[in-house]
Amino acid sequence: MIAELWNVPNVISLIRLALIPVFLWLGINGEYGWAGVLLGVIGATDWIDGYLARRFNQVTEVGKFLDPLADRLAVIVAVVAGLIWGVLPVGFAVALIVREALIGLGAMYGWSKGVTKLDVRWLGKAATLLLYVSISLFYIGFGFDVDPVIVGAWLTGVPGLVMYYWVGVEYLFDMRRAIAHAL
Repeated sequence: MIAELWNVPNVISLIRLALIPVFLWLGINGEYGWAGVLLGVIGATDWIDGYLARRFNQVTEVGKFLDPLADRLAVIVAVVAGLIWGVLPVGFAVALIVREALIGLGAMYGWSKGVTKLDVRWLGKAATLLLYVSISLFYIGFGFDVDPVIVGAWLTGVPGLVMYYWVGVEYLFDMRRAIAHAL
């Protein structure tokens, strides 16, 4: 297991996790624009670690855990902090938090019934990308006071949120099928 941890994709995931406190530090110090830039880097490296893992046959169980952990944690921290700091629109942030809570509860229920894995859907990856872009743009636009960037945040955020909910419903149906199969 230790050898599995130290491949390039997993190290990238660990770095992404380590950057979350830096993101918080920037925000706590009022550097919302730079926090948004860093969040964009965290989101972009999500695609890099996954690509490298598949390309170089370095997909590991550790990586399958670390990658989504880094994603969920970065998004949750950015959304909750953005709500507290007034960077994100309240309705947008609450919609993201509600979706994450519902999916989290569904996942816990599935695990209690013996479901250990659901396949990731392309739509889920696309929604996550749009939301990483949107949340980053809200931070950048707010922090650097650039209104057109806020418009871009809305233009990526609304479709991303719709897709996020849509794929959430698909995941719940997948979970239901997986539970029926596990029993």
